[in-house]
Amino acid sequence: MSSDAARGQRGINCTRGDAAAMPTSSPFVGDSGGAGSPIRVERMVRERSRRYDIFASDAMDTDAEAAFALDGVQSPGRASPANMEDAGGAAAARPPLAGSRSGFRRLGLRGMKQRLLVVANRLPVSANRRGEDHWSLEISAGGLVSALLGVKDVDAKWIGWAGVNVPDEVGQRALTKALAEKRCIPVFLDEEIVHQYYNGYCNNILWPLFHYLGLPQEDRLATTRNFESQFDAYKRANQMFADVVYEHYQDGDVIWCHDYHLMFLPKCLKDHDINMKVGWFLHTPFPSSEIYRTLPSRLELLRSVLCADLVGFHTYDYARHFVSACTRILGLEGTPEGVEDQGRLTRVAAFPIGIDSDRFKRALELPAVKRHVSELTERFAGRKVMLGVDRLDMIKGIPQKILAFEKFLEENPDWNNKVVLLQIAVPTRTDVPEYQKLTSQVHEIVGRINGRFGTLTAVPIHHLDRSLDFHALCALYAVTDVALVTSLRDGMNLVSYEYVACQGSKKGVLILSEFAGAAQSLGAGAILVNPWNITEVADSIRHALTMPSDEREKRHRHNYAHVTTHTAQDWAETFVFELNDTVAEALLRTRQVPPGLPSQMAIQQYLRSKNRLLILGFNSTLTEPVESSGRRGGDQIKEMELKLHPDLKGPLRALCEDERTTVIVLSGSDRSVLDENFGEFKMWLAAEHGMFLRPTYGEWMTTMPEHLNMDWVDSVKHVFEYFTERTPRSHFEHRETSFVWNYKYADVEFGRLQARDMLQHLWTGPISNAAVDVVQGSRSVEVRSVGVTKGAAIDRILGEIVHSENMITPIDYVLCIGHFLGKDEDIYVFFDPEYPSESKVKPEGGSASLDRRPNGRPPSNGRSNSRNPQSRTQKAQQAASERSSSSSHSSTSSNHDWREGSSVLDLKGENYFSCAVGRKRSNARYLLSSSEEVVSFLKELATATAGFQATCADYMHVLG
Repeated sequence: MSSDAARGQRGINCTRGDAAAMPTSSPFVGDSGGAGSPIRVERMVRERSRRYDIFASDAMDTDAEAAFALDGVQSPGRASPANMEDAGGAAAARPPLAGSRSGFRRLGLRGMKQRLLVVANRLPVSANRRGEDHWSLEISAGGLVSALLGVKDVDAKWIGWAGVNVPDEVGQRALTKALAEKRCIPVFLDEEIVHQYYNGYCNNILWPLFHYLGLPQEDRLATTRNFESQFDAYKRANQMFADVVYEHYQDGDVIWCHDYHLMFLPKCLKDHDINMKVGWFLHTPFPSSEIYRTLPSRLELLRSVLCADLVGFHTYDYARHFVSACTRILGLEGTPEGVEDQGRLTRVAAFPIGIDSDRFKRALELPAVKRHVSELTERFAGRKVMLGVDRLDMIKGIPQKILAFEKFLEENPDWNNKVVLLQIAVPTRTDVPEYQKLTSQVHEIVGRINGRFGTLTAVPIHHLDRSLDFHALCALYAVTDVALVTSLRDGMNLVSYEYVACQGSKKGVLILSEFAGAAQSLGAGAILVNPWNITEVADSIRHALTMPSDEREKRHRHNYAHVTTHTAQDWAETFVFELNDTVAEALLRTRQVPPGLPSQMAIQQYLRSKNRLLILGFNSTLTEPVESSGRRGGDQIKEMELKLHPDLKGPLRALCEDERTTVIVLSGSDRSVLDENFGEFKMWLAAEHGMFLRPTYGEWMTTMPEHLNMDWVDSVKHVFEYFTERTPRSHFEHRETSFVWNYKYADVEFGRLQARDMLQHLWTGPISNAAVDVVQGSRSVEVRSVGVTKGAAIDRILGEIVHSENMITPIDYVLCIGHFLGKDEDIYVFFDPEYPSESKVKPEGGSASLDRRPNGRPPSNGRSNSRNPQSRTQKAQQAASERSSSSSHSSTSSNHDWREGSSVLDLKGENYFSCAVGRKRSNARYLLSSSEEVVSFLKELATATAGFQATCADYMHVLG
């Protein structure tokens, strides 16, 4: 397993094929209706059952090919390997209620179809201009068109480049009209864009990198500038595709984007309309994060792809590599379902593609194919036939294959003149020097081997630099004894599928590279090899040629069952069903996400109130953002040094100086951190989750409950120090009442392993009998005493503030904003007037004792010298549960101490605003996406306050 083996991401959905056997959970990631949850599994099993229940009736449907009316395509099929890269992709979709291909018919809605826009770099047609306004179109009978032909519940259209430059408007209109008859929509790219975008960035940068060939070497500054211009052209081209999608998009359409040519497209579409259903599928491998991170534009492409609702790959390995790149490079969270960013989930899943096996089986019965089979059988009588069908490409491993065959002949001389290798090498990119060099190399090796082992009447290798028509290819598959696929890196390689489909009678042997995606699905029956190990491949050839018939039959049976059940049509149906399902799940999650903070309403209620309480978190709420240079986790040194956002100093000062407003900064940070950042303001500071409290004009006091047991501190400290030493770039904060170990900047997978080991050691050792809580963040572990939360501490803090401030009216407005851990969100419930009083958080161990001594430590006798703490705590707690009329407080005079009465709070629902920052799954009423939005809101609040005060002053001046 590669270095990207992410235990935390092993639950990525593998919806079909052998990859489905992968684990589906992570010890550090919760699974809410994800890949491994009973709800999703039950839904997927039910869908599969319905699909196969209606298979027989669907097979009899006479309009099987009406879903995608391409002239000249008589039946579903797939292109030859030479056409795979540019043929684009196609798929089908169903509405969420249509649980199967016949879902609409069951509902009596046969005539209704969901629209599908398939967006690929190339259209499945070749256009030739015959005149100023006349075009002839040649339909590709292959590519991924077959996947769409077998699905009925969609109205599909293709959007893509027609492969020709059409600079004049007359020609563009004529071509658009001609393509419309084929349900195709053109994107017109000029020659410069094609050169920079397609030949440049796609084929010269992305394609080699994704196939582990690395980036081109830069030998001069001009090369760097050329890379930058190519990426700009890539983004412009993707925007041009998006513009065409906008023109034809209708509400409810499904948009399926294909391949590395269009990685920027999901972002363009979502920026235009966030409600678009967007899926993206990669038809090549996705490299490990160590390879991908070398790409200069790595961040933009990853974030663009993550804008899609569903991201699909051929195999689990590619999906795992993608999630690992997102966690290691972007610092996002990998879950069993995919990648989560600030509460938004992009589902990542494996969808192994297939072929239309029935087409190949039917072809074997055609007279033309039988005639080819007869000719080939006679031509190679007395010799075993080995076959290779590949594009003449660096990743196909053709030289390695031929060299392995040479070694086999060298070590097994008795097989000379008894075996022949037929190598079909389809030319591609013949104008590129590297491909020209590869062609010469292959020809040289073939000539040398034929000269060494050939005779006047026979040669061991027959090499063809051209493609074969479909009938000839099927016949060649049928007479072959051993198929040899030695790809050095391949997204899937469907040649192996086609060979198995044509071997119903002969039951030949498949030798398959372990670096081809098909190895994940056909590994049970094939002989897997490392194509770089020439000796291993040569031994596999000997084993395949001498394999007993019963073993050949068993191996073939495994592969044949997979190829005939995992078809291209099933692949397309599955992807779009999952996309619809993903969007439906996202809508359910969105309903649980708090709405955005209604800033104007919050400000208006603030101005109307008489006594306000503002409770603000610190980290990720009031802190200054640190610019990231593209490294995962950003700049560690700068981020570890928490700094108040500079734009907040003015607004905070204005709010703190308002006599009717009390501001509390409530944080888990150490006291010194709060002193450094907020010492200049007139406010209250609550450090270490409220365990220490002080007004900025006073001394620190402790709010720790009496009899709080801290005997566990030393033993836990040693554990944290040990794991910090053995985990590079991790660190821990030693606070007086808690410890926090943070591994945000460490290697994400190693950090998770270390965190798991740490937790196991803590639970079985130092804290096994201690009264402590272990709080796990996304990449942190905190140990604190039981019941120490911000909600549990707030009534002790509130009691002290009420009796220390010169308050003449009860608090009638509370604004609570923070990026709090889930365990600390009880603070939102504590103040919320709409929660029943019995659900309010009560402090552990009774009431608090406040110690005013500067060192903040409790006195030796365990008693407090603070003023009547028991009665204050009871009143503060009673304040959260009682809802008395405001009129009873408004008449309170300065001669009557209302604090000894029934309540210190006079809150109604419209005067309480709790707001989570960057956490979409929260108990808070409202949401702010980032600290920048917090800054913007507090600025508005301070400005409105200043304006209101100025208006009041003018009014009093007029009255005076």
